[in-house]
Amino acid sequence: MSNNTGPDTTTVYVVDDDAGMLESTQWLLESVGLKVQAYSDGRKFLDALEDNRGGCVILDIRMPGVGGLNVQEELQKRAIELPIIFVSGHADVPIVVRAFKSGAFDFIEKPFNEQLLLDSVQQALAAHQQSSELQLGDEQTGELITTLTRRERDVFLPMAQGYTSREIADQLGVSVKTIDLYRARVMKRLGAERLPDLTGIAITAGLIDPLHLRSES
Repeated sequence: MSNNTGPDTTTVYVVDDDAGMLESTQWLLESVGLKVQAYSDGRKFLDALEDNRGGCVILDIRMPGVGGLNVQEELQKRAIELPIIFVSGHADVPIVVRAFKSGAFDFIEKPFNEQLLLDSVQQALAAHQQSSELQLGDEQTGELITTLTRRERDVFLPMAQGYTSREIADQLGVSVKTIDLYRARVMKRLGAERLPDLTGIAITAGLIDPLHLRSES
């Protein structure tokens, strides 16, 4: 059973060597319309997972062979940023600390409250979706900037840093009217409505340092 909120973005991967727990968790998640893929051990999950998949992972800490922390480490090596909700019946402090230091989204002790797990899963999916949208936005911003002509770029950067049209005109040896023309073209091409929007775009693209913006006089 799956819903229609988008391909793979709501896929919940459940990895647990306890067959009963694996089945009951899968049933619980599917009962609220989530798409689920279940695996009985960490290695099977890692072998089946595609790098571009979205969603989140419910991961048992203690499993024979490849344990939960090892799976987490492998995902990081592959730069797969899926939120991980660890579950364990043996939540000793060092393991919990290590899991969170390595970026775990949540840690739930077995036997867990069903609503607690569902809430955590929904929060993890929402967080992952937001992160993906921000990353996509960054990529699109970078692509837009590459469409600027050399002269538009010459105007865009000082504008983003806080220089006035008069100051930019003096720098480039052209008239203020010309700079205003380029300014309008740059803002339209980048989809910016206000000057602070341009600053944000430049910071997002890594073109200027937010700590070294020109202060207003």
